[in-house]
Amino acid sequence: MEIEDLKILHIAPTNTSGVPGQFVASEQHLGYYSRLVTLFRDPRGYQEDICLGLPFIDFSGTKMLKKLVSDPARLAVDNIGKAPASIPVTWQPHSAAEKILVKFRDWLWQFKVEKAIRKFKLDTYDVYQLDGGLDFYRHAGFIKRMHAAGKKVICCYTGSDLRTRGVIPAIDQLSDLNVTVEFDHIKLHPNIHHVFFPFNVSRFQAISQNNKKLRIGHAPTNRKAKGSDIIIPVIKNLARENSNVEAVIIQNLPYSLAIDTKQTCDIFVDQIGDLGYGINSLESLAMGIPTCSCLAPGFAEMYPDHPFVVVDAENLKNELQRLIDNPDLRRELGEKGREWVSKYHDAGQIVKQIHQLAGIV
Repeated sequence: MEIEDLKILHIAPTNTSGVPGQFVASEQHLGYYSRLVTLFRDPRGYQEDICLGLPFIDFSGTKMLKKLVSDPARLAVDNIGKAPASIPVTWQPHSAAEKILVKFRDWLWQFKVEKAIRKFKLDTYDVYQLDGGLDFYRHAGFIKRMHAAGKKVICCYTGSDLRTRGVIPAIDQLSDLNVTVEFDHIKLHPNIHHVFFPFNVSRFQAISQNNKKLRIGHAPTNRKAKGSDIIIPVIKNLARENSNVEAVIIQNLPYSLAIDTKQTCDIFVDQIGDLGYGINSLESLAMGIPTCSCLAPGFAEMYPDHPFVVVDAENLKNELQRLIDNPDLRRELGEKGREWVSKYHDAGQIVKQIHQLAGIV
């Protein structure tokens, strides 16, 4: 089958950090017919394609119910690498109440989901990539039908999905390929391939800053996951101790405004802990901003040419002070960072890699 004849559908809970959308954009650029279906809209304003707007997902009442009926370990997202009791972690209802509620939700959603399947002909694609490892339903009824019809199924894990929730057994059993953009995930599944986050460097320009005060930025979406309770006090203390330094905390902003604010920074701190860098780092590196982050165990050994200033709770202040005192180092790291992202995170090359692994090219 020629590229232009191959139809690819991505299904994701939301366009998380723009990653599913970047996959689709890259596939479209390569000549594929590719679309994205999301279950609900990302509150940060990432671009949508087909958004179902399903109820009872990002809802305060649902979050309260989860605390009552779900496994507390699945609700705790932090920056600490854990050794799970089983590999892979497998999702099962934690309680009889959760089982009933999930079944009710699937029943309620089916009216809107099946209408969308008919309207957008979602059952006519050749390849289905589940960005997050989820179907429309927890019972995986849709993707079971597609797999039985001979369609290719790819699971791409993008974050805490594999660490906390785990795989959906029905999906894991039929998946033709498992990939992950998180380096630590390679220890969490017996049959998974690591690929880099897909990223379009050309969306960003390297900025030569001319700030009166040196601006150190940090953009937490989940403070526990980023280690923000340690990072923010360090940045603010440095700003108090250095009259030429300003702390810039980027939080609860629409995506476009968050990017505009990040572009004004001279140094950026992504996160500390055990889980490695994220999209925040790629954006700052693409802007030519020297970037501080933890790295997942083993990453630096595999990719020794990385551009990160590797930080933890103990050395963060000293490493930031070193960057504050050394403008030549900041310039060198900024240039190296953009080049490194272009080399390893090119979205088109990553899409090709996944397709080769899946045997569809």
